Amino acid sequence: IENARLYEDLQATFKQTIRGLASAIDKMDRYTAGHSARVAAYAQILAIKLGLSDGEIEIVRQSALMHDIGKIGCCVMNLNKPGKLTQEEYEIFKQHPEHGRDILQPIEFLHPLIPGVHLHHERWDGLGYPLGLKGNDVPLIARIIAVADTYDAMTSDRAYRKAMAHDIAITEIDRCGGSQFDPELAHGFLESIDVFREEGRSLEEFPDVRETQSGLMAPRR
Repeated sequence: IENARLYEDLQATFKQTIRGLASAIDKMDRYTAGHSARVAAYAQILAIKLGLSDGEIEIVRQSALMHDIGKIGCCVMNLNKPGKLTQEEYEIFKQHPEHGRDILQPIEFLHPLIPGVHLHHERWDGLGYPLGLKGNDVPLIARIIAVADTYDAMTSDRAYRKAMAHDIAITEIDRCGGSQFDPELAHGFLESIDVFREEGRSLEEFPDVRETQSGLMAPRR
């Protein structure tokens, strides 16, 4: 009984650590508020669609919560400015996946989350960063987060533009299947998000979203 209690306490600490780190990311500016939690929810929806095990789904969800942790290591003040980033600012932004890996590396129990954090900006066609991996060389967890991250980025307000409508966002996801995204995952995401909308379900059923944005429906637009 004592061992079971200790295990439960350890798991609770694990989840609280991840939520605390995710909160630190989202508090950097108002445009990123709730982004990590929504990406985690969308990634979880896709992971379920793909038939992953409960343990794998949880790792996907937790990694998605952490996917932008490396932005803490960037000078972020100008990264959400109105207008286009300068080349220098873009190069700073591109460092955040490696910063994320470096932040999580010393924390042994967070190691399973590193592939998603480090590689979520890789592309199916090999034109992503930081390593330029291609196709199935990109870990599945990173390919899942890439789709979820892009969908939420498009359907959320940013300093440099208003949120896109859902129909425009899914058209872009579909168009980029086979180039930016794993085509199978892009198709699976579109199917799963359509079912999610048709069922009238809310992202509030996901605890992390409920804690960050009360009353949010998914997708937002």
